[in-house]
Amino acid sequence: MSLFITSLNSGSNGNCYYVGNHREAVLIDAGISCRETENRIERLGLSFKKIKAVFISHEHTDHTGGVELIARRYQIPVYITAATNQHSRLRLDENLVIPLKAYAPAQVGELVVNAFPKLHDAREPHSFTVAGGGITVGIFTDIGTICDHVIQNFRLCHAAFLEANYDEVMLEEGRYPQFLKNRIRGDHGHLSNLQALELFSTHKPHFIISAHLPEIAPLFHIKQKGLTKFVQVLFFSVGMERFELSTPRPPDVKIHV
Repeated sequence: MSLFITSLNSGSNGNCYYVGNHREAVLIDAGISCRETENRIERLGLSFKKIKAVFISHEHTDHTGGVELIARRYQIPVYITAATNQHSRLRLDENLVIPLKAYAPAQVGELVVNAFPKLHDAREPHSFTVAGGGITVGIFTDIGTICDHVIQNFRLCHAAFLEANYDEVMLEEGRYPQFLKNRIRGDHGHLSNLQALELFSTHKPHFIISAHLPEIAPLFHIKQKGLTKFVQVLFFSVGMERFELSTPRPPDVKIHV
């Protein structure tokens, strides 16, 4: 059995990732509106009826913005830690909330979702792997430092959504205020292009979907196309055979793993 994966949106304006088989699916984060999530799923020829759970990585609104209405409208359970739920100020139906715990795999039909801790500027952040039919897909975004938890789970993946958020020189010379530069490149911020490349080149999965790219690069107003092309070149230079871009735009394709 294979998995279908797609990024419904990725970036500072919202994050939502779909992983499923022919019978069921899960959403990892729900950071775009319910209506936009519905539109993008329909555009890809997928069915919302297959989505059986939503897993929330942390409380930032670009990961939680649509989850209240999605859960209420479709009566879908939400896996979320107590601290994340509290600090997100979400108003979720208590009957739909399932406590999320690290390394306590959740069985959703024939899918197995495993959460693991990571370093990010949130109360209790986690990332996820989703396994089914002998295939494991990972979602590795909003990571400040490549810790042992990240490495251990990245090694398990056949495919991964991997954050490549910034170029160090572009960030330093760009127009962002200093506090934001420090937050982005801090130990609880985001992975740089080179940090992502190091993780990939040391522990290569079969292919990478670059995720959580900035909407604009911080140097000379370089637009996303130029920046993501640079990231592509980096990964192909170390033997990446398949590389996809995940952007803050409606998805064009679902990927069959």
